[in-house]
Amino acid sequence: MFTGIIEEKGSILNMHKGRTSASLTIGARKILDGMKTGDSIAVNGICLTVTSFTKTSFTVDVMPETMRSTSLGDLKEKSMVNLERALRLEDRMGGHMVSGHIDGIGTISSRKREDNALWLTIEAGMDILLYMVKKGSIAVDGVSLTIADLRDASFSISLIPLTQQETILEEKKEGDIVNIECDMIGKYVERFLSAGNHEMAQKKSRIDMDFLREHEFF
Repeated sequence: MFTGIIEEKGSILNMHKGRTSASLTIGARKILDGMKTGDSIAVNGICLTVTSFTKTSFTVDVMPETMRSTSLGDLKEKSMVNLERALRLEDRMGGHMVSGHIDGIGTISSRKREDNALWLTIEAGMDILLYMVKKGSIAVDGVSLTIADLRDASFSISLIPLTQQETILEEKKEGDIVNIECDMIGKYVERFLSAGNHEMAQKKSRIDMDFLREHEFF
């Protein structure tokens, strides 16, 4: 579990691609403190497992499904990435609950500055936009943000100067791909509602002609 508060920006030192998978070695400083093999690290919002590490870097393996459903395939050597260690129970909850399981990707359609803020508009599919509400929480490349505007095919976020400085989002250009994780509460609500509807449908399906005859309705 993560909070979406980025701890530092790392750099891809080596990217070894298999046929559909990859192994990444990422240079870092702060998050290496106390690191152990098996630790979970969010890389651009994607929960990955540390397979090995040194004093200046760590390595993670990326499964084919993760390569297909996220923006990791667009990375190359020297690419910068957002990094966050898993939440500890004694930590403050500064952002919102982020699982590190990406719901899909979006494309930056516009960026503009307004005084000290940077506005990014991101186009996404309806399967992702369904879980968003205006002023609700969203994680973009692992960064906990507030949805400032929501439209039929896109949503907008506004980055304060600190977020611009401490994450890679300030470097994003129009046409760039970002990872999106929606607020998990909305997904649970949909699941509960759909499960309830399915149960009701099953109950209705038990009423047929044989049921009516057995209970002497005719």
